[in-house]
Amino acid sequence: MLCTAFAIISRVSLSLFAATVKLHFLGTTGYHPNESRQTACLMIPEVGVIFDAGTGIFRARDLICTPTLDIFLSHTHLDHSIGLTFLYDILFGKEDVKSVTVHVAAEKIDSIREHLYAKDLFPVGPNFEFNPLSEGHDVKLADGSVVTHHPLVHPGGSTGFRLEHKTGSLAYITDTTATADAPYIDFIRDVDLLVHECYFPDGWEDRAALTGHSCLTPVAQVAAASGAKATWLVHINPLDASDQPFDLESVGSICDRLQVASDRQIVDL
Repeated sequence: MLCTAFAIISRVSLSLFAATVKLHFLGTTGYHPNESRQTACLMIPEVGVIFDAGTGIFRARDLICTPTLDIFLSHTHLDHSIGLTFLYDILFGKEDVKSVTVHVAAEKIDSIREHLYAKDLFPVGPNFEFNPLSEGHDVKLADGSVVTHHPLVHPGGSTGFRLEHKTGSLAYITDTTATADAPYIDFIRDVDLLVHECYFPDGWEDRAALTGHSCLTPVAQVAAASGAKATWLVHINPLDASDQPFDLESVGSICDRLQVASDRQIVDL
């Protein structure tokens, strides 16, 4: 009787464990790493999903636990794509990983092949397959989760992503200039976790517009308008390596659900 009860409890515990889905912040800065942060990379190991392949992707090696790996690139600027060349080490000895797919806007694929993997820059070709993102075509993952995408305004273009998983939803918006009426607000509406870039504090609006990045107050306005249950700030200016680069109290009346993400932080989805 005790053995039976223990077996039932164990199955329930394993079921609960299997249902646990965590978002790992592997890189939370932009442009270049600093002593505190690597460049853009998020991972949900249980789903086998990575968003952006900045320098932080090297940390994915110890988190891989699925036979497939899907990497979604917002765009191909180096702080979001250089980590693709790290995959040979990341996947070394990972015989259980049967496929790796990089999902990126179709017009960016040639840039990766011809420039990032130019022989003078990197001596071997990509060890993954490409899936060109196209308007109106969602990506269904192996576990049944669905990733949708939305164009963002940024020099050279960028793409925002939304993942719908049975345990919750995540939106990832980076490399764009937030505004109170941003055209992607409907795309991220009522998401459980919003991960949004915030490169600059307030007072740098001209620079944000020039570089295609965001200041704090407009990000707070987007978070409030979207109804996101929680918002995490990433892609923070690498010239500020402090733990708290923003005065969140100053935008508390707009949105009191903002938090600054840090490298290696883990949150529930």
